Amino acid sequence: MRGRTTARGFVAGGLLAIALGLLIADGLAAQVPFARLRDALSEPHNWLTYSGTYFSQRYSELDEITTANVGDLQLQWVYQTPVFGPWQSTPLVVDGVMYLTQRPNDIVALDARTGRVFWIYEYPTPSDHRACCGSNNRGVAALGDRLFMSTLDAHIVAIDAVTGAELWDVEAADKHLAYSFTGAPLAVKDKVIVGTAGGDRGVRGFITALDAETGDEVWRFHTIPGPGEPGHETWEPCPPNPETYCDPEAWKHGGAPAWLTGSYDPELNLTYWGIGNPGPDFYREQRPGDNLYSNSVVALDADTGELRWHFQYDYDSVQIPVLADIERGGTLFKVMLWANRNGFYYVLDRATGRFFTGLPFVSVNWAEGLDDSGRPIETPQPPGAPTYPGIQGATNWYSPAYSPRTELFYIPAWEDYATVFGGAPQEYEAGQRFVGGGPDGPRGYAPVAGAPGLPGLTRGPINRWTDAVGHGAVLAVDALTGEQKWKFELTDVISSGILTTAADLLFTGARSGYFQALDARTGDLLWKASLGGQIVNGPMTYEVDGTQYVAVIAGNALSTFALRNR
Repeated sequence: MRGRTTARGFVAGGLLAIALGLLIADGLAAQVPFARLRDALSEPHNWLTYSGTYFSQRYSELDEITTANVGDLQLQWVYQTPVFGPWQSTPLVVDGVMYLTQRPNDIVALDARTGRVFWIYEYPTPSDHRACCGSNNRGVAALGDRLFMSTLDAHIVAIDAVTGAELWDVEAADKHLAYSFTGAPLAVKDKVIVGTAGGDRGVRGFITALDAETGDEVWRFHTIPGPGEPGHETWEPCPPNPETYCDPEAWKHGGAPAWLTGSYDPELNLTYWGIGNPGPDFYREQRPGDNLYSNSVVALDADTGELRWHFQYDYDSVQIPVLADIERGGTLFKVMLWANRNGFYYVLDRATGRFFTGLPFVSVNWAEGLDDSGRPIETPQPPGAPTYPGIQGATNWYSPAYSPRTELFYIPAWEDYATVFGGAPQEYEAGQRFVGGGPDGPRGYAPVAGAPGLPGLTRGPINRWTDAVGHGAVLAVDALTGEQKWKFELTDVISSGILTTAADLLFTGARSGYFQALDARTGDLLWKASLGGQIVNGPMTYEVDGTQYVAVIAGNALSTFALRNR
């Protein structure tokens, strides 16, 4: 057993056994069979998957906290993590017990009423892992009496939900080649599904499904098809006598990671995953063709991993696929809703991938629009000119939300934000940064003229920013048409996810440290609290003993709110 589990307040041996027995009596023995995950919307007192339900709407039927009383929210308890750094986890709540991950790869079980720690599972993350972009872990999956976590060194572990004991540990890829996992797994039927990170290190991306009981691999879908597989032809041969470096085997290390959690439609038995950028990012000349299935969404048979359809967006596309059933004019539309990093909002038929509509939701100049099939009509900018949106995108990994009450889709967006791109050829070196940067270094991008610095994924000194940097906003668009209905502007750019509820409330955070509640129909600010640290996770809500709670992570602390005098 590689991991170590500790129970707070008890010593090892007999007292630990007594403590774990008490935890079982406290409710930690709850089972989460597939049927509960499938019908998660019917038990809104829990939060059973990373995005709340398989449809990934981040919408809750809880309505004790309303637009009228939200001003009475009061802090109930705080859990402080000992590990420094942006904390991107979304907790699960199962029958009064909260499970969350903390950096780098720990699982914590808490009493959801009080914040009391039951146990902590500590995974021994090796120091020589090559995970890109921080020691992030966004959460766990629950299935049966187990929890599942993926790790920075490309392992997947199963944990006993009652005791925190490790049940199995499987190495899914080679960490020395810069494979890693940062997303929360998705549990479907008797399987645990995970997508790899590492796209900026030249991995060959994949999504894998493991047997939840044994850890044995059931299927693996390579996001870059190999020779003889459909789509491999889109990694085109190099032209004769190319003017610059062209990689004849670009597909072998072409990126296309899937580092966020997918969605699932039980009726169609399809699971949907966003796929990231090809490698190298900034020099497409050395990898001719469309480079499928990078920058795409793929729909896979959940039992076999077989590809049913795909749709390519042309920008890094690891955003969360949001599924919805929307009736308009007597017609029921079963759709996938997608605010893409490229600045366009898309509506697709989730059974076939057919393109319904697409509109820009921020300033866009890399394309003048989309054709009838949804393919971009590109307008590349000249060297040295800014491209809108910039490198971090019009939106990114932080989750949007959809409310079936308002039929609005809510986007955490970066507005008026651009980057100057510039690439150069780069030969692949195993495990190393592989982005095709320019002659002045390996980055391949720079801030626009007049900007004091490039906004990163962590908060900077916003008092030095200018309008050239851009700003954040929460946007509400009609879910079927993409028409903007309202906008809530922020000074800082935004890295927080969004939560909506049946009381027409919208919760989101700011990197300046404010946790905010808006009217989901109008965008009016109703309440805010300063938590002192940047908010870079998705808020969630749950109910215990008749009390609704809202939880959010700011800085290194998870804060939980409920109505005053409850």
